[in-house]
Amino acid sequence: MKLAFTASARPEAQEALRRLRHVYGESGEADADVIVALGGDGHMLDTLRKRLKDKKPVYGMNRGTVGFLMNEYDEDGLAERLAKAEQVRIRPLVARCETASGAVVVVRAFNEVSLLRQTAQSAKLRIIVDGAERLAELLCDGLMVATPAGSTAYNFSAHGPILPIDSRLLALTPISAFRPRRWRGALLPHRANVRIEVIDAEHRGVSAAADNLETRDVIAVDIAEDSGDGLTMLFDRGHALDERILHEQFAV
Repeated sequence: MKLAFTASARPEAQEALRRLRHVYGESGEADADVIVALGGDGHMLDTLRKRLKDKKPVYGMNRGTVGFLMNEYDEDGLAERLAKAEQVRIRPLVARCETASGAVVVVRAFNEVSLLRQTAQSAKLRIIVDGAERLAELLCDGLMVATPAGSTAYNFSAHGPILPIDSRLLALTPISAFRPRRWRGALLPHRANVRIEVIDAEHRGVSAAADNLETRDVIAVDIAEDSGDGLTMLFDRGHALDERILHEQFAV
């Protein structure tokens, strides 16, 4: 099995990169069968984004902080772990962001697409799902669309629902909703097309973040699941995303 290694800038990730290359050697990414990512969840998201064209599977080992998307770090028996690894298929969201300057920015997110207020004033947002207006005005700090893989991240912190990894759903979750105060969000079919329009964008600026990629001064964002084949993540037996997501629902 040909491997290519990538690592975040953290010292522990760079040290792991040096050691693993020494033990296992390395093929270039173009020739590798598996990409091994060393770092935290942010580095995993960056690594997945780079695999959108070649679709090569990614196996992560945690050399970061949280590491929810990563396996435990262990230098020994890597080939055997990869041979026995469980596969999880994930599809990113595609966000088409229209900005106040007239530019259009298209980005992808594996966890969530978030709209966030840029100023001290609350954001005013209109929510349209599959062409139908569902909420004429939401006054809030922000709003996100989260995938099952990302439902335990920012979405969960904003009191959104945890979604099983194989569910065909998206979570639409408000962030500090002020009006309507009791609206807690919605569960949408994974094929839903969500359009979020910014009301009074000139005075209530809003940015859009696709995972860790930010676009400033958006006036509207269209969000939908990527219709492609998706990407493959590899996990050690018994520690795949489905088990981790289930465990999170019973954590106290």
